[in-house]
Amino acid sequence: RVTFKKITDLKGELPKGRIGNLEISRLILGCNLISGYAHARDLIYANTLFKAYNTDQKILETFHLAEMAGINTCFITTPNFPIFNKYLKLYGGKMQTICQADLKVSDFYGDIDKAIDYGATTLYIQGGYADRYVRDGKISQVAAAVEYIKKKGCLAGVGCHALEVVEICEKEGVPNDYYVKTFHHDNYWSAHPVSQREPFSVDIKKSVDHNMIHDNIFDLFPDKTTQLMSGIRKPWIAFKVLAGGAIAPRNGFRFAFENGADFICVGMFDFQIIDDVNIVNDLLAQLENRQRPWFS
Repeated sequence: RVTFKKITDLKGELPKGRIGNLEISRLILGCNLISGYAHARDLIYANTLFKAYNTDQKILETFHLAEMAGINTCFITTPNFPIFNKYLKLYGGKMQTICQADLKVSDFYGDIDKAIDYGATTLYIQGGYADRYVRDGKISQVAAAVEYIKKKGCLAGVGCHALEVVEICEKEGVPNDYYVKTFHHDNYWSAHPVSQREPFSVDIKKSVDHNMIHDNIFDLFPDKTTQLMSGIRKPWIAFKVLAGGAIAPRNGFRFAFENGADFICVGMFDFQIIDDVNIVNDLLAQLENRQRPWFS
């Protein structure tokens, strides 16, 4: 029989940092699991399983448990807002939201407007969109979206899988307040060879070749990410730090924080929350090998 940790098993208070005027827990609740989206390589049942487990009631309970455990911020998409706002109303929750904004060509600012109408705390450009716009030489589109968010009175971030997005944003002086960049090591079985990794392929390409990408890796060049982000003087939220569940939490969390991440965003089922909070508390209390200053 499996026994899951309870709120009484917490080991101390979760540390927080700042992005602008926002105080944010170092561990942020991700939204893929409550959205029913699994990065499950070629497993065809995982999305359905996630949705079957995370009923509306379970999602409400997950938000509540996370907030009780000291996680004061979650990632969210606009379709998640009805259930999230229901949580705020029913439970008296105070959790903040970091909403990813899609930049569809047909309705470029539509998702931003919708998120702000729902009450998003801060918004960032969804990584897949930022990757594609930068790949296609359209950094001006990313900059325009960032400026639009800021004019609406919110802090604005840029998400990405490709490190080239950060490079170009810095070069062009995009006025984003923070970055949301994938970050994990590649020491796990399903990572394909470095020699076969193509820039801008994450969340864009899926190959049937076992030596090519297939929803199996989210930071193609982690060493380069570490080097690049060491010189970036803006807060960095690292996501996909467990490579879609391929890396153990203590291992992935340590790698992210030691190598420069200011915050980590982690998709968690309710039964994982207490353990993950305790791991972050333990790691941050004895983090000795971090060289990048905290920018939060």
